[in-house]
Amino acid sequence: MQAPKFWRGPGMSAAALLLSPAAHIYGLLGRIRNNFSVPWRASVPVICVGNLVAGGAGKTPVVLKLIEMLKQRGLKPHALSRGYGGSLTGPTQVDASRHTYRETGDEPLLLSKHAPTWIAKDRAEGAKAATGAEVIIMDDGFQNPSLAKDLSLVVVNGSYGFGNAQIIPAGPLRESISNGLRRAHAVVLIGPDSAGVEDSIRHHGRDDLPILRATINPGPEADALKGQTVHAFAGIGEPDKFFRTLENLGCTVAMRAPFADHHPYNSVEIEVLKTNASQQNAVLVTTEKDAVRLPENVQDGIKVLTITLEWEDEAGVNKLLDQLEFDGR
Repeated sequence: MQAPKFWRGPGMSAAALLLSPAAHIYGLLGRIRNNFSVPWRASVPVICVGNLVAGGAGKTPVVLKLIEMLKQRGLKPHALSRGYGGSLTGPTQVDASRHTYRETGDEPLLLSKHAPTWIAKDRAEGAKAATGAEVIIMDDGFQNPSLAKDLSLVVVNGSYGFGNAQIIPAGPLRESISNGLRRAHAVVLIGPDSAGVEDSIRHHGRDDLPILRATINPGPEADALKGQTVHAFAGIGEPDKFFRTLENLGCTVAMRAPFADHHPYNSVEIEVLKTNASQQNAVLVTTEKDAVRLPENVQDGIKVLTITLEWEDEAGVNKLLDQLEFDGR
């Protein structure tokens, strides 16, 4: 399901106020879980790329960029994911040649193209299974206390921020901002800070917290799409971000079809989208994350736009990585 509009904020809406008792219970249960859990510590550094809000904030592009940077250091990174939406409980190493997103979830399939990737509902067991890893990167799991983390990065979408700053179900937060920032080693701020993220961080007493600014840019397929009339569809955390990216490329976005995050597409839906695009002589385009959820028999004729993440100050990111102990390197 898509996030309710009142989660965006600012301020406390009537719906959020009505749901605040449930939010208090949700937050309390999370604090109890964290306070009474004893995390297992791996023999290699564990980097967690998480967020404070439900839904997409840009975690997977950050993980992919870190994989690239760690490889440049001569290290062997492994990715670790819960496998959200998949049927396998793990620990299982993802094999894109035989696994489907229905088994592993969509993000692990993408990650497995770049590094050995493991899915496990029990993150500690997943880390234990990652033989040969010299560093483990968790895609999500910031609120999961079962595995000790050596570096925790909280990813924040600059246009969404912390929403209305309320805990689920009154708002999008998985935990309070203050509790989350207290455990973070840095914040990754993606895009312009139109939601006042930096002000919120200062307000919660974390002036010392490094803020790593980044942008998400379209991949090499962008050149072929420039100036085209497109029909765009996306089932990601914020489909509007994808549609705006196409507009910024100079595309005429004749149709926008937003779906819920991780939406499992069926052939009928895709054929309808193809028909609509054909009637307007438009190119049907989607995201790389959506592409792995398309039925094989309808994938032809759909353009896929990939993305890459770029740091504003890569030296600042490397400074954090330098503090980790990579087996004496």
